[in-house]
Amino acid sequence: MDFRSLEISELALPDVFLISSRAVEDDVVVRYEAFREDCVEEAIGRPFAIRYSDLSVARRRVLRGIHGSTGPDGRARLLCCVRGAAVHVVVDLRVGSPDYGRYETLWLDHRTAAGVFVPEGLGHAWLALEDDTVVACHSSRPYTAGAAYTVSALDPALALPWGLTRAPVMTDDDLAAPTAAEALARGLLPAYEDCLALYAGSLPAATD
Repeated sequence: MDFRSLEISELALPDVFLISSRAVEDDVVVRYEAFREDCVEEAIGRPFAIRYSDLSVARRRVLRGIHGSTGPDGRARLLCCVRGAAVHVVVDLRVGSPDYGRYETLWLDHRTAAGVFVPEGLGHAWLALEDDTVVACHSSRPYTAGAAYTVSALDPALALPWGLTRAPVMTDDDLAAPTAAEALARGLLPAYEDCLALYAGSLPAATD
């Protein structure tokens, strides 16, 4: 039985990829191929090894992000929803990027096993649509506080399409996060050229 069933496509936002899988069924189970290092690396054009994973369990209306990373300690991430459903938004916050401020919106749930690849530098946020939603984050390296940035997911200038009719549930850190303009003024956001150099391998990634 052939399990090479991944379909990987770059989204309209450059450097961001949707990873989906064709279901393979038998009399007992339905299988989805969730990740193949060789297929993902071929699609994105550079190495991507998963060295750290975590799970977030949330009730409906929990809003997380916008979270991103910068510098040689930054991490690329593959995010998927393994239970429930969530709206995921990826935002280009790389200073100097021709796509700065643009975003991509995806609906991910456990029924499709799809995931989104978010490279270093871009920001990511998600909104849980069901109770007990579980979002898995597979990263190229562990979280490094000094390399992380947070921007408000409710920044009116970004105008992300959450479709909220009530206030979301957020952590204190996410509530207190600066707008993109404030983060830019404080020098918290990554430079586009540095991100491109990191993707190309000319800016060495930090070693553990």
